[in-house]
Amino acid sequence: MSRVKLALLSCALLLCVLAADAQVALAQTAAPAPVASSATNPAKARQTAIDRRLRDDAAVDKMLRAYSPKVRALNQPIGKLVGDLKRGGVGAGSLGNFVADGIRAEASGKLGKPILLAITNSGGLRKSVIAEGKVTYRDVFELLPFENALVAFDLTGEQLLDLLRLVVSNRDAQSGMRIKYRVNSDKKLELESAKFLVDGVETEIDPAAVYTLISIDYLLNVTGGDYAAVLKKATNTRPLGITIRDAITEYIKAETAAGREIKSTLDGRFVFDKAASGGAEEPK
Repeated sequence: MSRVKLALLSCALLLCVLAADAQVALAQTAAPAPVASSATNPAKARQTAIDRRLRDDAAVDKMLRAYSPKVRALNQPIGKLVGDLKRGGVGAGSLGNFVADGIRAEASGKLGKPILLAITNSGGLRKSVIAEGKVTYRDVFELLPFENALVAFDLTGEQLLDLLRLVVSNRDAQSGMRIKYRVNSDKKLELESAKFLVDGVETEIDPAAVYTLISIDYLLNVTGGDYAAVLKKATNTRPLGITIRDAITEYIKAETAAGREIKSTLDGRFVFDKAASGGAEEPK
């Protein structure tokens, strides 16, 4: 089997997995199927090397013909990147900045008003680097393979500070704040201060005010996670009707249509206080 066919097959399988993920909720509610006894129906398996010695299979070729247009579509460029986007460190690096900025921009458009803060978990970013040059649908799919949807919700300023403490301790991504943090005596990351950053101007958080924020449904719905205790206090929760993957795709397209290139940037939204950390080095 040729390398081209192997590549097409792997991409076709990826598309099948993504389609299957969308049916998980339905599958979980279905009645369990009877399980055959291993004594009467023993499992058998064998290993087959997938390399050039494997002969073409007509059934596989037929399947690939159906998936080939979809696979090619994944490779279509949707924008241009200047510099590599890399995940790493507090805030998930320039890649985390890019995704959080995209979420906030698309959410602001959906709601018809500026949103002051968007957050997402760094663990949901499943690609470590997007290299400089053309950005494709495939890059976005590989970066954000899950069907997480954007959600707006309201928190008071005091609750927002609790949320930002979690953002820092989990090294998660955010857009809209300038956060100063330190390493405490237990060698853990700790929020020191946080201010809104609007057009380069820092603004204090009002503990009594109510702010509309953006995140993904996963963080709001997961039970027992770090965020559960804070986000269960959120009010006026409403879905925006778009997945994080589609939001980032639309963000790239919009930036491209406006003649702007996607840039790799670390813009000081997270500031490490070495003096307050007992001389500890900045976390990597």
